[in-house]
Amino acid sequence: MKKLAAAVLAVFMVLFATVPAAAATGRRVVVYYQTGYDGDSYISPLGLTDNDTGVTDVIVGAVHLNDGATVTLNDDPPSADRYRRLWQDLATMQGQGVHALAFVGGAAKGSFERLENDFDTYYPLLRQLIKDHSLSGIDLDVEEQMSNGALNKLIDALRADFGPDFLITLAPVAPELAGGGGLSGLDYDQLYRDRGDQISWFNTQFYCGWGSLADTSGYDGIISHGVVPASKVVAGTVTNPANCSGYVDMPTLQSTVGSLVQKYPDFGGVDGWEYFNSLPGDKAAPWQWAQQIAPTVKG
Repeated sequence: MKKLAAAVLAVFMVLFATVPAAAATGRRVVVYYQTGYDGDSYISPLGLTDNDTGVTDVIVGAVHLNDGATVTLNDDPPSADRYRRLWQDLATMQGQGVHALAFVGGAAKGSFERLENDFDTYYPLLRQLIKDHSLSGIDLDVEEQMSNGALNKLIDALRADFGPDFLITLAPVAPELAGGGGLSGLDYDQLYRDRGDQISWFNTQFYCGWGSLADTSGYDGIISHGVVPASKVVAGTVTNPANCSGYVDMPTLQSTVGSLVQKYPDFGGVDGWEYFNSLPGDKAAPWQWAQQIAPTVKG
């Protein structure tokens, strides 16, 4: 009887001990990487792995699908010489367990309109980019009008082509996940009901006038809305006031994130827009932002 009781206690202790760890494994430290050059000087993302920052995902962009059936990364073809080191560095990071994604769209409009109106021409361009660079996933940053049906079709195609482990993320502004409007015209409540199981997480924009991480209220509003769970809501902030309005300094961000970790054991994590000038290290050491917030995120 004592042996049985001891065995039951041992099992209970193992389960009890692993619950917080299991919850923590889902918390992400995501960095957006768009500005790859300071003048003529290349800015490598390798600082994020060379310095043991705890980064989990790097999202490079912006990918644009253009008239004439062309694809560009910012202003140049993805195959341009200026991006050779970038793709090599991202492959190195993937070899160290960091996911490399690309984001489509953003402030420059047109990519999603083309996908909606001429899917058979423009989707193959996106699919080929993913294959060419062995990307871990894609971030759909819809900041233009798009129908739910067209987005569902895009998600279905990506999942069919790249399988269950491929990451499909979106980047709504915070009110869009709390039942309000935003930049896309999408019904995110319906989207989550239709395709939530296919969406890896949401890189939610709490900045540029769409919210703040100065406290937990904006994030709380999304969770209390009761549609998208905390496990899929990554809280996004700007990493430097020069990047957009809504900058939150590191001590305040650590306080807010610490509170979110306590409130929501399945908290999805944080993302930072963007890498190259992230404070406190700025251009000399932009990796410090991830390094300083990661311990709070991961508890």
